[in-house]
Amino acid sequence: MDSSCKVEEDSTFTNISLTDDTEYSSRILYSRESLHSRMMNADMDAVEAENQVELEEKTRLINQVLELQHTLEDLSARVDAVKEENLKLKSENQVLGQYIENLMSASSVFQTTDTKSKRK
Repeated sequence: MDSSCKVEEDSTFTNISLTDDTEYSSRILYSRESLHSRMMNADMDAVEAENQVELEEKTRLINQVLELQHTLEDLSARVDAVKEENLKLKSENQVLGQYIENLMSASSVFQTTDTKSKRK
């Protein structure tokens, strides 16, 4: 600031006029705007950081949901395969049961005791 000033006095106020008053005012204005700008940038950075955290959390949750969907699809396919295998084994058991029953009826060892008692 320039050290020269002009002082005017009237009955109620003393006016001091600085020669580089506009320069001083512009520096204050620039300083206020700069501070405001920095505060706004800090607020925007905080909002962006918060948005980034939310985005990462959403991405993590979406990936987790997709992984669980794939796991569910795999389990569902496995259940279907087990059901199919179960039906196949039941059918094979019926065939084997019928085969064993036919062998037993054809063998004299497994004849009922009623037929032996009639021979006597």
